Amino acid sequence: MKALVLEEYKKFTFKEVELPQAGPEEVLIEVKACAVCGSDVHGMDGSTKRRIPPLIMGHEAAGVIADVGEGVHNFKKGDRVTLDSTIYCGECSYCERGEINLCDNRKVIGVSCAEYRRDGAFAEYIAAPARVVYRLPDKVTFKQAVMVEPLSVAYHAVERTRIANGAAVVIGCGNIGLLIAQILAARGFEKIIVTDVAEEKLELARKLGFKNCVDAGRENVSDFVLKATGGKGADLSFDAVGTELSVASAVGSLRKGGECVLVGNITPFVTVHLQEIVMKQLSVFGSCASSGEYPQSLELIAEGKVDVEALISRSVPLAEGGEWIRKLYDKEPGLSKVVLIP
Repeated sequence: MKALVLEEYKKFTFKEVELPQAGPEEVLIEVKACAVCGSDVHGMDGSTKRRIPPLIMGHEAAGVIADVGEGVHNFKKGDRVTLDSTIYCGECSYCERGEINLCDNRKVIGVSCAEYRRDGAFAEYIAAPARVVYRLPDKVTFKQAVMVEPLSVAYHAVERTRIANGAAVVIGCGNIGLLIAQILAARGFEKIIVTDVAEEKLELARKLGFKNCVDAGRENVSDFVLKATGGKGADLSFDAVGTELSVASAVGSLRKGGECVLVGNITPFVTVHLQEIVMKQLSVFGSCASSGEYPQSLELIAEGKVDVEALISRSVPLAEGGEWIRKLYDKEPGLSKVVLIP
């Protein structure tokens, strides 16, 4: 089969590689589409130490079952599917509690690090455990389905909260931030405020129907939120960026007793306003990846409650993937999510 291989840092080759086989409890998927994740872009230069060459990257994929391994009874050839990027063991204490994203033996498709190597879906075929594969609803296309992975991350972040309505702030209008905002809208939140420093991202937020858009490079986010909520502050905030300024905005925008969910982590360490968190009795949650929220995410797409196609910038042949990943790495204007088609 043909695959896009990261042969050395910043160098991709589209080449012939060995066809994977469906082992016991696995399925072989003919890949119909695979999106480029931000972690692929950040990882291709070696900075994250989670994309050690040679490696086939890619984990936001959808396709058709081409073969099933021994012991697989819930899928058959021809089934349209997508797959979770997280491969969990199913046996550790976290898996037993349903917290598969925290699995002690967690592996991620398309990742190669010091602990393991698992080729991904920038290829014509990929083999994966059947337990991380989900059948697509008839209304969901392959192009839409590649967005289920980031949508499930957003869904998991929203599920971390206990507040079901009110005013919410989303810091960062990248893919995860805009997906969080759309989920909040689908749940009927009365006021949703989104922020970013890039005008093109704010413009996309407006096209998706969000009216309270703040240019965080020009306005103080906390001041805007206080004014928009009558001096009270927001009930919820989500930081989908992960810098000292974004965390400060997420915390500073909340009312007393509010909840903050930290999703982005660009910066490993930040300083927080501890006294504000304590005196306002805020709840701060971390949110890691997703934990099996694929069915709910697929339902949101099938019902038209979340527009994932609006976040896709281009669909291009897999053979041209190296060029387009480089464009994403260089932050070419107008590019957000790129989908590779084998």
